Amino acid sequence: MNTLQHALKEWAAICRALAEGRQTLLLRKGGIAESGGEFAVEHRRFWLFPTYVHQQKAGLVPEAALLLEQAEADRPPSGTVRLTHFAEAANIYHVRELADAEKLAGMHCWSPQTVQSRFEYRRPGLFVLAVRVYRAPQVFDLPDTEEYAGCRSWVELDRALPTEGATPVLEEQAFAEVLRKLDCLLPSCK
Repeated sequence: MNTLQHALKEWAAICRALAEGRQTLLLRKGGIAESGGEFAVEHRRFWLFPTYVHQQKAGLVPEAALLLEQAEADRPPSGTVRLTHFAEAANIYHVRELADAEKLAGMHCWSPQTVQSRFEYRRPGLFVLAVRVYRAPQVFDLPDTEEYAGCRSWVELDRALPTEGATPVLEEQAFAEVLRKLDCLLPSCK
């Protein structure tokens, strides 16, 4: 049986965009509590762990405002983490110029200000993960433990969760087209 025990924390609205196939990439910089102070791709397959702490309407493009409203409306009860999708990082890019990050507009739901802020945090640069997202065969409601708290990207779940029977959000051809587009936009960042 296929299982995953690690999760990547991301705004709930962005997790929803990934789950709906509106977005297939993650822009990562890392949180205050990151090991070594920087983001690292510790896992290529991971659960999407929706967070509600830092997300805000101004952090998203106007067209994504409804995603934030829907994410808040579907928010699980306090003390619960709801996992419904996982992702596989197909390609990883390290963007060292803000202009390269700006080329990705339209491929994600973050506002230009959020992209710039993430890019400039601590030292310039961003990791771009091209992810293929899968709908889990069931919804997992887990207790939101103290171990999951804090400004960090990765969490180890208290147990491995099954992924067998998951279905991809995007068809293979559509995802391959996203990868081709990213390779064209970020040729020197791989």
